[in-house]
Amino acid sequence: MPREIYLVKVGMSMTEGMVAEWHIPDGTSVTKGELLYALETEKVNMDVDAEYDGTVKHLVEAGVMQAPGDIVGYIYEAGEEIPDTLLGSPTAGSTVRSPGAVTATPAQSEPCAAAAPVSSSSATRVKSSPLVRRLAAEKGIDLSTITGTGPGGRIVQTDIETATAVDKPAAKENAPPLLQGDTIPVRGMRKTIASRMYQSLQESAQLTMHMEALVDETVKLRQSLIEEWAAEGVKPTYTDLVIKAVAKTLTAHSMMNSQFMGDEILLKREINIGMAVALPQGLVVPVIRNVDQLSIKELAQESSRLAAAARAGGLELDDYAGGTFTVTALGMYGVDSFTPIINQPQSSILGVNRIYDGLEWEGDKPLRTQKMNLSLTWDHRILDGAPAAEFLSEVCKVLSAPWRLLV
Repeated sequence: MPREIYLVKVGMSMTEGMVAEWHIPDGTSVTKGELLYALETEKVNMDVDAEYDGTVKHLVEAGVMQAPGDIVGYIYEAGEEIPDTLLGSPTAGSTVRSPGAVTATPAQSEPCAAAAPVSSSSATRVKSSPLVRRLAAEKGIDLSTITGTGPGGRIVQTDIETATAVDKPAAKENAPPLLQGDTIPVRGMRKTIASRMYQSLQESAQLTMHMEALVDETVKLRQSLIEEWAAEGVKPTYTDLVIKAVAKTLTAHSMMNSQFMGDEILLKREINIGMAVALPQGLVVPVIRNVDQLSIKELAQESSRLAAAARAGGLELDDYAGGTFTVTALGMYGVDSFTPIINQPQSSILGVNRIYDGLEWEGDKPLRTQKMNLSLTWDHRILDGAPAAEFLSEVCKVLSAPWRLLV
């Protein structure tokens, strides 16, 4: 009897996903352990391996949203009659089966595909994530011509960007720009972002305040640390230092590190800070755990790892879990202030803006300084403006005397 190919459920929070790409064409044989399809969910892009030998028959085309556990195809054993087409409605959220296929009971059913990283059995394939392969296809780039700079020679997003810079004419020829009147499907990560941002604003009382921080000493500290750790390849960012300042301040302002539960407010024991990372298809927020217990070097190493994994499409579900506060930065785009939206169920989010030249007065003498605006959004159901302002003011004070981050 044919074996069902299921849309693999990745994590308890997964509500939908799709086969972003079939690695095995319809009607083609597959070997156990070979890459079968690329799974795309609201958070994760990953490859799925076949668990049986046989001939693959697609039931659902790539790009169709499904619910986890839905059947997307079958693997037929040697000698089985294989129909030319499989009937069934590939509608998101509905389990589809072909006529004549045996329907197993839940106790007997066993998925014929399991999520797994690229393995040695698929060594003949180019090592890359579904995201990277999709970007390469959009830009008309042949992955076999690129040398990967990621772990184990894996091709990552920066390799695609480098190749695009070298071969822009070819990319333009194969990936025409969007024109007025074109439509863009809202699905996957973009659909999730749209839903959650709207839900966040609807379900909480969000206010934003902005405050100016003097960061002359922070700029000096960062440069000193870059020089100190140059041989190790560790390069802390301004966002790293802000994240560390936030963590230090949260230890004395626990209401900012909490969750509204309706009839009670839960004060979080851990300080796990989400770090917003912008990707071509949307925003992801991997989490740095126990930031208050990390040194600046350890924090910089972890944030760098998470950012690289996010851009390469290699984040795991655990990398998203457990956040209690979020920091998001737009300063690199020249932004002076903005209104970040809370990443629920958290109670607060801090926006990091650009560093700019400012003036402070020492008596009648003007002094040139470097400043940064910080934008704090908090949930007014949990705390009022005064304690939120006290928290933000303390973060600014820490950044003005960042030696406090080293002790």
